[in-house]
Amino acid sequence: MKFSSISLSSSANISMLASLLISISSRGGIGMTLTSAFTLQASNIAKRSVSSTVTTTATATTTATQWNLAAEGGGGGGSGGRTSNAVSDKDLLSKTTTNDGNGNGSDGKKKKKKQKQKKLETNPPKGTRDFYPEDMRQRTWLFDQWREVAKTYGFSEYDAPVLEAESLYTRKAGEEVTEQLYNFVDKGDRNVALRPEMTPSLARMVMAKKGGLGLPFKWFSIPQCWRYERMTRGRRREHYQWNMDIWGVEGVETEAELLAAMV
Repeated sequence: MKFSSISLSSSANISMLASLLISISSRGGIGMTLTSAFTLQASNIAKRSVSSTVTTTATATTTATQWNLAAEGGGGGGSGGRTSNAVSDKDLLSKTTTNDGNGNGSDGKKKKKKQKQKKLETNPPKGTRDFYPEDMRQRTWLFDQWREVAKTYGFSEYDAPVLEAESLYTRKAGEEVTEQLYNFVDKGDRNVALRPEMTPSLARMVMAKKGGLGLPFKWFSIPQCWRYERMTRGRRREHYQWNMDIWGVEGVETEAELLAAMV
């Protein structure tokens, strides 16, 4: 089956995006400057104070038991007898304490256990970004231009889950590709990963139909992708890209059509 694909990342080379915007502007007469400035958003977090009152009580029960032991040559009187420690120790009450489980004794004092509250991280995870309303307006504008161009050339939009089976990528590139994946084992003991690209998902979707899709077809998507790679200027670990794919047509005409549409 003949398959042609081309993609353009929103976090890719700035000059390529500029060329795209110039091309789009020349078609529709729309002029806009796309900026890549992203700011941080902080949420007002209500701090909760935790207070605990620990009350300790100390109880001691002293039972005085005195008995006389017959001494050698002595009678049954108290002179030669033995007295229990519970009676003779006058400080028994102060020595008897209870513990409330928090390490506080029974001295009657109320102690508050200081708890260190972890500071809330207001920055997004490394390699990601927030989209405030002004940023969303610019992103939406760019995506709308991509969609308009794709539909002008007869492409239909599709999408797939951002979470895929890890084997979908290791079968193609080997186990070493996991070093560049956001992968983990879910609660069902399944190895999964955030998609680093869209082509494997598209191939899975086509195979799932088992030949039920009419050929040729022209599809496009604007997926969010994740790659755990070393970040450089203009390259993050989370990005969006514009994919255009043609299936079932042989010849270089398909590549020419894709390039004409995107550039």
